Amino acid sequence: MKNIRNVAVIAHVDHGKTTLTDKMIHFCQGMGEKLPEGDLILDSNDQERERGITIFAKNISVNYKGVKINLIDTPGHADFGGEVERVLNMADGVLLLVDAFEGAMPQTRYVTQKALELGLKPIVVVNKVDKENCRPDEVQEDVFELMFNLDATEEQLDFETIFGSAKHNWMGPDWKEPTQDISYLLDRIVEGIPEPAINEGPLQMQITTIDYSSYVGRIAIGRVHRGEITTSTPISLVKRDGNIVRTKIKELFVFNGLGKQKVEKVECGDLCAITGIAEFEIGDTICHFEHPEAMPAITIDEPTMSMLFTINNSPMFGKEGEYVTSRHIKERLEKETERNLALRVEQGETPEAFIVFGRGIMHLSVVIETMRREGYELQVGKPKVIIKEIDGIKHEPIEALTIDVPEQYSGKVIEAITRRKGDLLIMEPKGDLTHLEFEIPSRGLIGVRTVLMNLSAGEAIIAHRFERFEPWKGDIPSRNKGVLVSMEAGNAFAYAIDKLQDRGKFFIAPQTEVYEGQIVGEHTRDNDLVVNLTKAKKMTNMRSSGADDKAKLAPPTIFSLEECMEYIDDDEYVEVTPKSIRLRKILLKEHERKRASNASMAIS
Repeated sequence: MKNIRNVAVIAHVDHGKTTLTDKMIHFCQGMGEKLPEGDLILDSNDQERERGITIFAKNISVNYKGVKINLIDTPGHADFGGEVERVLNMADGVLLLVDAFEGAMPQTRYVTQKALELGLKPIVVVNKVDKENCRPDEVQEDVFELMFNLDATEEQLDFETIFGSAKHNWMGPDWKEPTQDISYLLDRIVEGIPEPAINEGPLQMQITTIDYSSYVGRIAIGRVHRGEITTSTPISLVKRDGNIVRTKIKELFVFNGLGKQKVEKVECGDLCAITGIAEFEIGDTICHFEHPEAMPAITIDEPTMSMLFTINNSPMFGKEGEYVTSRHIKERLEKETERNLALRVEQGETPEAFIVFGRGIMHLSVVIETMRREGYELQVGKPKVIIKEIDGIKHEPIEALTIDVPEQYSGKVIEAITRRKGDLLIMEPKGDLTHLEFEIPSRGLIGVRTVLMNLSAGEAIIAHRFERFEPWKGDIPSRNKGVLVSMEAGNAFAYAIDKLQDRGKFFIAPQTEVYEGQIVGEHTRDNDLVVNLTKAKKMTNMRSSGADDKAKLAPPTIFSLEECMEYIDDDEYVEVTPKSIRLRKILLKEHERKRASNASMAIS
């Protein structure tokens, strides 16, 4: 097995993992195949390309000097940590990418800790050394200190550091002297990452990823931990609950460039994809037919946030979506939990409601966005953090929050975070930015990105990760403005919007179809206001001064799906359809909302 290396590429979001993987594919000619046009070949999912981040872990392989390097590209955003946790056990070493300016960020710490716990050999790559104000030598020391604090072994602390710029296609031992290509990095991988260990004994392979093909159905992907696997061989599939299913492998593939190559046999240490097995899940073990022995279960950190998913029961129900019933939503969510291990689904209080647990707002929003693109209609409630009771005391999740912001905005940012029960731990200059580190309840992070972007004129760099559970910190002020709610159904007229502009800012454009109870804007005050946008200008045959002035409208505020999820209050829903995202009150009628408000006040 000396001609195979299994390497996972890990880093904080936007530190250059996918770009570097791209350059390695191009340098090794993609195993001689024709490569797709453009950059970021591996970000093939529509949402990945639109958001500019990696969401799903992916397997590819390159051939370098007769050595097959299996590369696993992992997500960098903390919300998709579940993807990283389950694929790291396929690797023998990791490429830890760190931005030469930003240094070790929260997610860097998180993924590094997971890799070190598994005993993986790290190679540190200080990327983006072409950036202004970059500090590669300091960053290298920061990474050493980070690994030391994470109880790395002496062997792991003796890591090699490579400097370079993936964007400009070079890697070398000294950041001041650019090389011609990235061959130095590939040489270090071949020499520094250990070859897979050969474990003697009957077959063992844990399924770590599920792929899908419309031709062959579900595909199981994993690493052969022990023995060897061949096609048309009967096997035992040991489920996570201990049940054993006798089945047979139909076809066997290894990763070859960007695709897969059909083979008859895969030996211990290599990664492979298997078709023909029915009813498998991530974490199941493929074993020898006569010696079924399960591997330890894949451990995934607990979710930190929950959200209500329910059917769309607005007046626009069924107009834009193909799958609208609770059965459709339930089946789709259950299917999602098969491959998205950090996601959990429970039945809600009513048959058409489901409580979905995830790692964060982005994690949940990717699921919702995927569903709407597939033709689903649904409504979602306000995200809520998961509360635990420890020794009879209510505990909530606490997160480490880092913000890099221009100095002139730092005071406003500190004030905003402190108001949300955040504690300032570190404040130091970092180039022309001020680096701030806080500990803040997860509740305080809901909606904070929009607030900070507004305060810093869009220049704040924000990152966070889960730390621990601590006793409840008390009430956190939420949205301080009320909303404008539509009084009637119909088309919104520019005339009506114009006359109401002094009451707040609007979320819709003229001629948008609205319904009673739909949220159409934000009120200037802290109470909700019911407005009539369907009122047209009365026609008259009399002329008067100023009567024919044209309406001058401010452009509407358009929220993304995540911003909608962060914006809504407890008595509101986000209505999500394939064509539209709308905000609405749960109770559409004004008298029903007043009755509910009076009832809640009487109880309190």
